[in-house]
Amino acid sequence: MKIFKNILYFGMVLIFGCNKNISNTKPNVLFVLVDDLGWADLGYTGSTFYETPNIDKLAANGAVFTNAYAACPVCSPSRAAIMTGKTPAKLNLTDYLPGNKSFGPHKDQKLTSHAFPPYLDLKEYTIAECFNNAGYKTMIAGKWHLAEDEKYYPQFQGFDINKGGNKTGHPAAGYFSPYKNPELIDGYEGEYLTDRLTDEVIQFIEQNKNQPFFTYLSFYTVHLPMQGKPDKVKKYQEKLKTITTADDGFVKNGKTWTKQQQNMPHYAAMVESMDENIGRVLETLKKLQLDDKTIVVFTSDNGGMATSNRTDNIPTSNLPLKAGKGYLYEGGIRVPLVIKYGQKFKGQVCDTPVSGIDYYPTLLDLANIEFPQNNEVEGLSLKPLLNNNEFEERPIFWHYPHYSGGLGGRPSGAVRMGAYKLIEFYEDMHCELYNINDDPKEQEDLASKNPDKVKELKTLLYEWRQNVDAHMPFSNPYFTN
Repeated sequence: MKIFKNILYFGMVLIFGCNKNISNTKPNVLFVLVDDLGWADLGYTGSTFYETPNIDKLAANGAVFTNAYAACPVCSPSRAAIMTGKTPAKLNLTDYLPGNKSFGPHKDQKLTSHAFPPYLDLKEYTIAECFNNAGYKTMIAGKWHLAEDEKYYPQFQGFDINKGGNKTGHPAAGYFSPYKNPELIDGYEGEYLTDRLTDEVIQFIEQNKNQPFFTYLSFYTVHLPMQGKPDKVKKYQEKLKTITTADDGFVKNGKTWTKQQQNMPHYAAMVESMDENIGRVLETLKKLQLDDKTIVVFTSDNGGMATSNRTDNIPTSNLPLKAGKGYLYEGGIRVPLVIKYGQKFKGQVCDTPVSGIDYYPTLLDLANIEFPQNNEVEGLSLKPLLNNNEFEERPIFWHYPHYSGGLGGRPSGAVRMGAYKLIEFYEDMHCELYNINDDPKEQEDLASKNPDKVKELKTLLYEWRQNVDAHMPFSNPYFTN
């Protein structure tokens, strides 16, 4: 059984620990994480308004995962999961930092959540630390958002070089220099942040072309504020004139609006700049004859921001998926994922559900780096899937005991097992059940029709929450009807 084989593998490497002796024949790693990029925001996933030729080409030359999930519907927990291979519940880091709760009592919220440390604990052995201790030169360029205190910044979590990673979840002064980022020297006036971070990565790759490197290109884009380059914004303003729409493009549910169309020129311009810069990095790898020696991972930290209590700042639509960032519906957690390693996986399409906790073991496996000792990683290596081998079905879990502020999401947990996904809403503990294979839009709640499946998945979810000591929300003493 594949699960047994994985357990046996990890047991063996726990005994032997991390291998610090490494040759320059080891593959490089370029991990590209885009902030708030929606599953439907790319050409290869169906967007007709945004233009992403470089990412589409990457997808054509790599393995595309159609059921890839972020570990959380918001950024900090999802990023912590990528760094550690553990679920946010196990890490006790389940909301973005500093968190919705930090802004004081919320009288309109029935529940409140337990406090959690405002950082990724230094005791966690990050993927960067493992690559670094295996002889790799390591770098982050861009967003960190895993610490409120600089003592927990990337340079203390395994990264030799930190260009721009600090406590903020978005560019404090916007996307044009001066950035006012203490971890990134300002560029020339008007320099674009997405370009600058790419410049830093290209320089790093050129300087380390003769040794293995692990590069984490963690774009701040396409997170708010919506600020595209003027020439690209104008391009999409003109393009928008050629598109006819039947309505105003929003649906309202309570106080929350959900965007139904991709039609924001600034956001489209940001997507194009991101795509353009990914093309620049990939071209650099090709020019240096490193493209066949480099594992490239491209993904997002959560679903696209498609909802808000105001209509003027919703960047994108995730249709046909439901809702967006801050929700455990598909629009909030399903993300694009491409893994490329030379020509090894070219043209592959994988429908098996996978999670952000899987990158850690996958990359170590592909790089033939032994697993760190005493590390209770929850993810599984995707190498069997990439090699078209058997991969036994397993549940994927989420725990988000928070409100997502103006986005409208409610405290909830979820599990996907095979075709089915169960979402439990903590305010009243009611459940919704969907067959994702047949109904990816999550239009038909099957909970009343299939109580046996609800019971089965609830049991899985409850047992997992107990095993990882997930902190449940509790009654809010300030709540008023």
